[in-house]
Amino acid sequence: MFGPLAPQKHVRLIKTFIGSCKQTSGRRCLSASCRSDEDIRRFISENTETVGQQSLTPEVKLRLFTPNCRFWRERPELWPFDDPYWAIYWPGGQALSRYLLDNPAVCRGRTVLDLGSGCGASAIAAKLSGAAHVVANDIDAVAAVATRMNSELNCLEPPVCLTNNMIGSPVEAFDLILLGDMFYDEALATSLHSWLDRCIKTHGTQVLIGDPGRAQFEEHSIRRLLRLLAQFELPESVREENYGLTCSSVWCYCPEL
Repeated sequence: MFGPLAPQKHVRLIKTFIGSCKQTSGRRCLSASCRSDEDIRRFISENTETVGQQSLTPEVKLRLFTPNCRFWRERPELWPFDDPYWAIYWPGGQALSRYLLDNPAVCRGRTVLDLGSGCGASAIAAKLSGAAHVVANDIDAVAAVATRMNSELNCLEPPVCLTNNMIGSPVEAFDLILLGDMFYDEALATSLHSWLDRCIKTHGTQVLIGDPGRAQFEEHSIRRLLRLLAQFELPESVREENYGLTCSSVWCYCPEL
């Protein structure tokens, strides 16, 4: 589909691929619900590569898209599942995972929800940091399989993987909720704002957010309720992959501000 290209271009191209998938989704008849976990595992194994060294968390290995993967060249309408957001290690998730690994006390002994978990990196970081119980939630069933595979890749027991949409659902008792790169859409950000408020008021949940400073995040009203915890300079390759964004930050949601 894309031909041989420099590795630093891969996120831009995957974003193009995702956009093309959206345009052709009506013609795709297969879905994760129609396939066994074994089939999805085989598909992921055959269409991703194990990477990690060029991220903020080189100690965490993940199966992601690279230019060596088949769907770098295939027509997007041949992609059989929902949009593969799980195949990219987004910069907000990288910062969040780095923060947890650098500050394991944040997770140690706690119940943790990684919301919009994607490839599962933050859930993996939470488990590596000693969390007592970790749930990875993503509405894409393929992401759940990828999370289990990535956990095994890092010699970890996989977290509990849930694929229902938890945003707006009855509030469960978690000590900590993690959100990486979830504020990319204003309507979603507003739904998150309301639901997170209920989580905090009901259970005293701590909420950590990772974001590289996207306009939708910086301009949303939730931004004034956040306290900066850490900022990380992105590796050069990650900067190039993400349109020149130079750093990614971790924030604590403090509705009392």
